[in-house]
Amino acid sequence: MHVATIKENAKMLINSLPNDSTWDDIMYEIYVKQKIEKGLKEIRSGKIISHSDVKRALGKK
Repeated sequence: MHVATIKENAKMLINSLPNDSTWDDIMYEIYVKQKIEKGLKEIRSGKIISHSDVKRALGKK
């Protein structure tokens, strides 16, 4: 099974954008993709805090 590299993923992401995309559009999409990947990695490694724990820490009911 082939796992796409970061470079391949970036190419696919850029190719999926409209032809009139700006540099800012491209950078934003890459930034969002990076943050999502980081969050998914943290979830897989167990680095999560439950919603109820966050509410309790903030003093919410």
